[in-house]
Amino acid sequence: MNIAKAAAQIPTSLEIIVYPSAGGAHRTPILFVHGAFVAAWCWEEHFLPWFARRGWDVYALSLTGHGNSRGRVDLDHLSLDNYVADVAEAVATLSSPPVLVGHSMGGMVVQKYLEQAASPAVVLMASVPPQGLISSALGMLFSAPHLLFDLNSVMGGGEPSVDSLREALFHQPVSTEKLRQYWRLSQPESHRALWDMTLYNLPHPGKAYKAPMLILGAEYDRLVPPSQVYMTANAYGSRPEIFAGMGHGMMLERGWENVAVRIDEWLCAQGL
Repeated sequence: MNIAKAAAQIPTSLEIIVYPSAGGAHRTPILFVHGAFVAAWCWEEHFLPWFARRGWDVYALSLTGHGNSRGRVDLDHLSLDNYVADVAEAVATLSSPPVLVGHSMGGMVVQKYLEQAASPAVVLMASVPPQGLISSALGMLFSAPHLLFDLNSVMGGGEPSVDSLREALFHQPVSTEKLRQYWRLSQPESHRALWDMTLYNLPHPGKAYKAPMLILGAEYDRLVPPSQVYMTANAYGSRPEIFAGMGHGMMLERGWENVAVRIDEWLCAQGL
């Protein structure tokens, strides 16, 4: 079945990629929230058409300063609260409250959003834990200092190396052509938002609206290793699921469909 994204008439200056459902089997939409250094495009490669074919109305948001959204020139001044406001703005354009799926930084944005609004269900994929980025930075300092250096270079306006992008996102094989495509689409991230996620504006799980929550991680994730996925799960009274043989870019790895199937099965089990 051929699925194509819609020319959405959404009243916002945020980029929201829309794939309408095939058959409308599910009444609840899904809103995908990307991580640092990328934009909504990371979901369009596989996840958006896949979920649309299974009857979900799916939306992928580019946060302010990312992709084709507003505010690119102000990127470095954007806070985590700005990103949370983006999610609230996107949710307000939808016909009903969506399932929220957040990856990496997007997972922390979703956690912060839950402090002010409810969601029918939440999926956190390789999410930054409520304890913040310090553990991740320290882990890379000892295990992959070259990767930490390259990420810091990107923060200073430099470009990531193709090899570092491979190491950061992938464990499974990825073609050089695909890797260079992702490299061209990558971008800097806000220093302020990263500091918020490190120290200044961490989530408070006890203040969050309670929602069914699926917490996923990847066995070979260099940025958010399984130990940190367990930290997130413990904070929310849940048990994580770790996908074997995968790296951080769970929606782009060759095994992405295993992740999508698990999310779809879980959402169906919630009656959504």
